[in-house]
Amino acid sequence: MTSPIETETAAAVPSVDLDDKTAATTKAPEKAPTGRSPRELMWARFKRDRTGVISACVVIFFFVISALAPVISSLYGKDPYTLYGQSQDPDAAPLLDDFGLPLGYFGGVSGDHWFGVEPQFGRDLFTMLLYGMRTSLYMALGVTVLVTLTGVLIGLVGGYLGGRADYMIGRVTDFFLSFPSQLFFIAFMPVVTAMFVDPREETPTYFRALAILIVLWVLGWMGMSRLVRSTTLSLREREFVEAAKVAGASPWRIVRKEILPNVATPILVQFTYMLPSTILTIAFLSFAGVGFVEPTPDWGRLFAVGAKVAEQDPAFMFFPGIAMVVFFLCFNLLGDSVRDAFDPKTGR
Repeated sequence: MTSPIETETAAAVPSVDLDDKTAATTKAPEKAPTGRSPRELMWARFKRDRTGVISACVVIFFFVISALAPVISSLYGKDPYTLYGQSQDPDAAPLLDDFGLPLGYFGGVSGDHWFGVEPQFGRDLFTMLLYGMRTSLYMALGVTVLVTLTGVLIGLVGGYLGGRADYMIGRVTDFFLSFPSQLFFIAFMPVVTAMFVDPREETPTYFRALAILIVLWVLGWMGMSRLVRSTTLSLREREFVEAAKVAGASPWRIVRKEILPNVATPILVQFTYMLPSTILTIAFLSFAGVGFVEPTPDWGRLFAVGAKVAEQDPAFMFFPGIAMVVFFLCFNLLGDSVRDAFDPKTGR
């Protein structure tokens, strides 16, 4: 027989279901929060920067339409080489007046020629700009990649080895820096082409491109080399590098695993600033007449033609000028955003 005290105690204690107890004990533990890698932190910081994201999209757009220039030209129905202003078709509407200037509004803008036509010859400006951007952008990209690889390699060797090797590399760097780059480009380009091509023959376009690539590569690696060297000199005395040496790591492994990842940030930021500068240099060579010449489309050659007809047809400079301003502005803003994303001290 159960006493009243036992009855009250049994009523006060709640009943526990065996299945609920088992489920509570077998519940999976919550995962501990994990830290994000530096690359993930950089990407998160970059995505928060709307200016950087928009600039990156614009830069990518320029490279994409430049790469697709032949496809766009085919769909558009025009090319940058045909002299539409000198067409012999009697049914075709005239594009140039008696002085060789475009007829119509704003340099000949029409449904057939979206950006107008070139004075004297009547070539389509839209396709000339597409192919000109393609020439300048991808030439500059190739030069900048070669300059970056060369500068990083020489800077790492000089900065890590130090001593006599660093001294000799420094003197070679000073020797190349002593050349006045712009004047040397103008003077050296004809020499390079004359060494392999008879002056009485026309220089092939591929050879001009190769000569520009070599000249800009040979005279452009010094800035990147000095940047990487100075960063490597400060890193080689750090504790993690000394620890790797004590552990018996080879110099190649130390440079590859310890130093190179820590100089990646300044290399990438410097790359974003070098590419627009290289585009300007290539355009300057074509503008000066020692780069790409007729009939190869090029950004610099468009400005050279526009400078000759600026008083008669100022509209010819409008679209190439707007395209260059937008591209350079967005690329510089992109470089600033990349630098801010890599910099942990910034508040953005």
